[in-house]
Amino acid sequence: MKAQIAPIRKEIDKAIADVIDRGGFILGEEVKKLEEEICKYTGSQYAIGVSNGTDAISLALEALGIGRGDRVLCPAFTYYATAGAIANIGAVPVFIDIDPKTYCIDPALLEKHLTGQPKAIIPVHLYGQCADMDAILKIAKEHNLKVIEDTAQAFGAICHCEERRRSLPADKAGTIGDCGTVSFFPGKNLGACGDAGMVLAQDKTIAEKLRRLRNQGADASNKYKHIYLGHNKRLDTIQGAILRVKLRYLDQWNSKRAENAAYYNEKLADTGLTTPYLPKTNTHIYHQYTLRAKDKAERDAIVKALQEKDIDARTFYPIPLHLQPCFSYLGYKKGDFPESEKAADEVFSIPVYPELTIEQMNYAIEAIKEQL
Repeated sequence: MKAQIAPIRKEIDKAIADVIDRGGFILGEEVKKLEEEICKYTGSQYAIGVSNGTDAISLALEALGIGRGDRVLCPAFTYYATAGAIANIGAVPVFIDIDPKTYCIDPALLEKHLTGQPKAIIPVHLYGQCADMDAILKIAKEHNLKVIEDTAQAFGAICHCEERRRSLPADKAGTIGDCGTVSFFPGKNLGACGDAGMVLAQDKTIAEKLRRLRNQGADASNKYKHIYLGHNKRLDTIQGAILRVKLRYLDQWNSKRAENAAYYNEKLADTGLTTPYLPKTNTHIYHQYTLRAKDKAERDAIVKALQEKDIDARTFYPIPLHLQPCFSYLGYKKGDFPESEKAADEVFSIPVYPELTIEQMNYAIEAIKEQL
């Protein structure tokens, strides 16, 4: 984060100072401008700034009419927030196993989980690339499922999706389903200096409902008239100002991540590790550069060795959602989602951020090779 901000520090400082000078610290002018710029960047019809990525998911669910007792399909292998947002509005997470190549939800497994009339599906675009949205949208249309894209890790990625918009050559992640949710957590490719999020929507009625839900359910023209039982889930103006500055550099940063990933792919090709898979029709923004070892023992040894050399190697995510203690009430057990469990035991990520030097990448590569 410090390395990313350093070259643009003066721009960010000025943006913050301008907000302080003007006032309007909640949903101020910079938030409105950011929403407009996000629409232009993504091609989304509407963008609604909210408090964080987790709240973005819960607000999108509520705006689409998903509530207590409704079943919502989501992958078993991802960060807690996806299923946590479902459960925290009283809905029921229904876990689906992943495609072992992309680590995203496996559309081929959706059909057998359609019992109980689920209302929605949340595909997570994990690590920086899109799930198979063509297959997901086809099933969603056949079974009247709402689609909310969890775009927390793939903001800026492109998915060629014939099922959704046949007139366009490509779609940005988050614009393909009914809603797309975005996290601007500081560690994301486009990160704020604190919590921040966004909901992308394609329907005017849904967008208007989202704007009210984020702001205490209040009517836009009368803040003391509350249309819905809403929430305090608004985007701070200072975060909006910071994100406006950083958005101008996002494609440049994502391109450098892709260059770094390509370098890793070349240098690690003969190691036996599985490098990231990318369908030819999509782009990958490499929020994480994720490798796969042959088993847990090899993965753990590599991660330990890298960390001992001060290389920030981590596992995203070591415990699948169906084995998390907080979801034990759902009745899942070990073995229910074998691909998710294998991925949790075998994957690890190494630094891929744009400011990495060749020397730093070579240092990580040599450290990995020493363990194989």
